[in-house]
Amino acid sequence: MRDMNSKGPGMADSVGSLFESLLAIMERLRGEGGCPWDREQIRESLKPYLIEEAYEALEALEGGQPEAMVEELGDLLFQIVFHVEIGRERGEFTMTDLLQGLSQKMVRRHPHVFGDRTVGSAKEA
Repeated sequence: MRDMNSKGPGMADSVGSLFESLLAIMERLRGEGGCPWDREQIRESLKPYLIEEAYEALEALEGGQPEAMVEELGDLLFQIVFHVEIGRERGEFTMTDLLQGLSQKMVRRHPHVFGDRTVGSAKEA
């Protein structure tokens, strides 16, 4: 069940608008007048945080506490958003590029779901 937050039933922000807001937050943090720490980060300086957040997400999943999972998976997602923002700033790629490529890959890897191929088991898939 999706959280309807404080806006009341049917008034929750859509996943798309929330994701757009997250991208805007990252852009502001890195932009002029943003956070000095965020602005000076480069891919190399962010590598340890990406690994750290991945491990923390795994710990949260193992712990089975939904609140911890939400926090740690969010932190991991933010690291991905950070790296994509650096790519956007450099003119290399955007979040749209990443999402399009990922969606195409998942469809391509699952012809038994999105195509006409059939499989009888997870092993066949």
